[in-house]
Amino acid sequence: MSNTKSGGLFSFLLKDRIVAPKNFNRWRIPPASIAIHLCIGSVYAWSIFNPALIKELGVVTSAADDWTLSSVIWIFSVSIVCLGLAAAIAGKWLEDVGPRCVGVTAACLWGGGFVIGSIGIMTHQLWLIYLGYGVFGGCGLGLGYVSPVSTLIRWFPDRRGMATGMAIMGFGGGAMIGAPLKKYLLDMYSKAPEYLGPEGSVSLITEGGRRFAEVAGNKIEVVVASASEAAQAGVYVVGTGNTGAAGAFLTLGIVYFTIMMLAAFQYRVPKEGWKPEGYKPPSAEESAAKMKTLNDVHINQAIKTPQFYQLWIVLCFNVSAGIGVIGVAKTMMSEIFGSAPPTSELASIVTATFAGTYVLMISVFNMCGRIIWASLSDFIGRKNTYHCFFVLGTLLYLSIPFTASAVSVDPKVMYLVMFYAATMIIFTMYGGGFATIPAYLADMFGTMHVGGIHGRLLTAWSTAGVIGPVAIAELRSLSYNSSLKDLVDKINPAAFVDKFGAPMSQLEELVSAKTVTISKLMEIAPAGTVDPTPSLYNTTMYAMAGLLIIAFFSNLFIKPVASKHHVENTHPEMKK
Repeated sequence: MSNTKSGGLFSFLLKDRIVAPKNFNRWRIPPASIAIHLCIGSVYAWSIFNPALIKELGVVTSAADDWTLSSVIWIFSVSIVCLGLAAAIAGKWLEDVGPRCVGVTAACLWGGGFVIGSIGIMTHQLWLIYLGYGVFGGCGLGLGYVSPVSTLIRWFPDRRGMATGMAIMGFGGGAMIGAPLKKYLLDMYSKAPEYLGPEGSVSLITEGGRRFAEVAGNKIEVVVASASEAAQAGVYVVGTGNTGAAGAFLTLGIVYFTIMMLAAFQYRVPKEGWKPEGYKPPSAEESAAKMKTLNDVHINQAIKTPQFYQLWIVLCFNVSAGIGVIGVAKTMMSEIFGSAPPTSELASIVTATFAGTYVLMISVFNMCGRIIWASLSDFIGRKNTYHCFFVLGTLLYLSIPFTASAVSVDPKVMYLVMFYAATMIIFTMYGGGFATIPAYLADMFGTMHVGGIHGRLLTAWSTAGVIGPVAIAELRSLSYNSSLKDLVDKINPAAFVDKFGAPMSQLEELVSAKTVTISKLMEIAPAGTVDPTPSLYNTTMYAMAGLLIIAFFSNLFIKPVASKHHVENTHPEMKK
């Protein structure tokens, strides 16, 4: 299918069959691009699934055989890795076959990935979720992401930043629709597990770190949920409920496939040499002032330039700093502010609904940042735009540990407002970085192969998809284990045995089975003990700020591409 002139069953999808007729309205292309990006952009609402997936068996709280948060976060990471790899491989393919063929393939992979994931949830096979959502879905993400970029740049040579911002705005806004939709589907398909009664009324035993109840002479595995975990505190039977995740996955797969297929068939490409009415290419002086090239660079030559790798670092570290937070957004909000005393004002504000809304607002600001910052870059230049991201972002990331530490001592609403404002500004710049990079590439390397070059640069996103979530998960895990051990040292051993039915010598076993957690330890901790949960992400925020500082210097030293890399010097046979 690499030959656009070939026939065959699917030839109607190829580039030479979708050339726009005379007087075609170019504004028909952005809605199709936005629709596809809205579908694949729901990946940013992945954290909505985290609480359900880590409680798939226990439902109200995690059971011993439930998946861990780290293993669930990795699904998101795999999808982002596959996104970048697929985009890198498919970038040149896109130039050959056109956006419609790539868009259709993306619809099959993204929708099909959800369906396979739903089977994995129903059978409790984590590897199937990795394969479906992570690998197949991730490849669909990459193809869907790059499909409109080069097309829009060619349709809008007069406003490159705005054009790419419009399309990629949809990706940032995907979670705005996806978050409430996912929550609605989870609620619709969910089923509460069998309730045995309050903790004190049920005969419980602890074996191998697990909790069991004796009912009618039979021993059945149970979980003990607190009032903060379930509407009715007490003992629940493992495996008798449903979080609704499987049904949500299946429904979303069907919906996304349908929408993306319809949108892909709206794609058209302009005729060779087409220019918008009244458009005058910028002069050499105007281009130089904003570091825009009037020359093209071949895709194979672009990766031989230092500018490609400088931009790779810029994108990778900017994304790493934001993507890890997005992957655990709902969990982080709940842990930093959800542990406030029940009598505090924060406790009445930071509910599960509030945390879900937080994910929704991330999408709103992510989306707005993409169109605002990308459009602004048309006036102040791409390089200056990224300078804003890194300087302001560093200061904001450093403010979060202060806020988290302060709220653990004095749970004031003011700290919630500070955290909310800081993270929302961060997410505008995170989205703006994605939306601005295609225009930055067009400025540096020209438009001839910008789609393919953009695809290869998105390997930075793949790398960031590992760096960000892994950093968050590992640093949080280290902080969690350290805080848990410090907390255990403050607790009376007799109170520990009474609460968990086992001595402190079995702590590792109890923690592994999820019987002992920080929240459950706080129930028996001495009065005045500070809950360490809000500070679990402090180290991570310092690490993210460090990444932005490195990215700042990479962007600072970017210069125009040397003339020896221009296509007329490297591939004279392609000179027009």
